[in-house]
Amino acid sequence: MTGEDTGARDLLVERPRADVAVLTLHRPEKLNALSFRLVDELHDALDELQHDTTCRVVVLTGAGRGFCSGLDLADSATGASTAAGTTGPRAGLLSQARIAELPQKLRRLPQPVIAAVNGPAYGGGFALALACDIRLAAPEARFCTQFIKVGIGGCDIGISYTLPRLIGASRAFELMLTARAVDAEEAERIGLVSEVVPAGSLLDRALELAATICGYTPFGVAMTKEVMWSNLDAPSLEAAIHLENRTQILATTGGEMAEAARAFLEKRPPSWATTDPPAP
Repeated sequence: MTGEDTGARDLLVERPRADVAVLTLHRPEKLNALSFRLVDELHDALDELQHDTTCRVVVLTGAGRGFCSGLDLADSATGASTAAGTTGPRAGLLSQARIAELPQKLRRLPQPVIAAVNGPAYGGGFALALACDIRLAAPEARFCTQFIKVGIGGCDIGISYTLPRLIGASRAFELMLTARAVDAEEAERIGLVSEVVPAGSLLDRALELAATICGYTPFGVAMTKEVMWSNLDAPSLEAAIHLENRTQILATTGGEMAEAARAFLEKRPPSWATTDPPAP
């Protein structure tokens, strides 16, 4: 991969092309477990990408043989967190909220996020993968809620919301109550991931998907993500269609539809730079 590494020790941020950002969780010696430092670096990177109109797609992956093994319990025990200076339930709630906000930030990004799950995605790592818009897995990938194994409830970091929406409530209950690990083959079969890719090709496949998405209208891609997530909670088909209708009409006003038509007639790829920029 080319591009400048602008990340710190726990998170690498690379731009293999101007419109694609690759975020690599970089604590391979701990299967990329979530330290407070890594959580903070993820927040910073996602905050920056939220306002980056050059970046069209984000890829999230892990260094080494793991995607993310969940919260680093040893790091947690040090108390070096966003809750420094507080104690008791308030300290716990502040730290919990800081970690649990990450799936919300992934959801709020205007860019689609592709998870390239190269190994175990447990606990908080599973939550991050579920919050992405597309999931690819290497054969070595494993998925597990894990939370109930460490003496807390099985519902954490948004998993009780995202998991049943991806695989259905019945399967989600079973996985959350048993903390059973799911391998890559089963994950593909139940719809948890869209594709299983050889480990050596995983990132290349993610970048291939990213390039495909980058070929489409910027506003249309951003609105596809927005409407899909919004309509997962739509109270009715009618409400969902109303949102679709408004979005489609809005999309016709930015010049991208006209450029797509010109490109089709002229038998060339569209040039989105000739249209109005997407809304921030």
